[in-house]
Amino acid sequence: MKFIYILLLFPLFSLAQINCKYDIEEKTDSTYLKVLPEKVMYERVFGDSKEFIQFSLINNNGIPTLHVQLIEKSSLFLSAKCFDLNSKIVLQLNNGKFITLKSISDNTCSVFGYDEKEKANFRILDGYFVFTKTNYEELKSSPISVMRLQYVGDKKDYNIKSDLASEITKLNYAPSYYFIDYLKCVE
Repeated sequence: MKFIYILLLFPLFSLAQINCKYDIEEKTDSTYLKVLPEKVMYERVFGDSKEFIQFSLINNNGIPTLHVQLIEKSSLFLSAKCFDLNSKIVLQLNNGKFITLKSISDNTCSVFGYDEKEKANFRILDGYFVFTKTNYEELKSSPISVMRLQYVGDKKDYNIKSDLASEITKLNYAPSYYFIDYLKCVE
């Protein structure tokens, strides 16, 4: 009887698994690159102000790397944010442990622009962070609860949700499970 239940439930378990779909997958004699699509990790919409953080995992010649993109939009002035080699991402996991990713972006500041249609200023900051061997395995087993981005001369904490219905992209995400779901895709 137990065997029949297992056979009936097996298709449900296989559907729940995340497939590794890549935006870029290239392999030549000298290079190997895999890039996962961007996923929303944090979103805040308040009046005409929007703040949006996306993650994308990359395997660049065997080195797992995290691409982080911060997008801010507002009718008010937006100050620049920058990453340098001292910048970090500190993740607090649900199991109480803290994981630190180190920046490999040096002197990278947000790019300023103006959206004529919405009459709003915007800034976009891109950064790349690497994992250490000591923290890598923990990310595969425990969800994220809080993320701290350490910019040049500033830091900010972001609460990470287990379910996020994005007002901006109109899609649903599971940010706290990001590494559990996708880290295997860049190993």
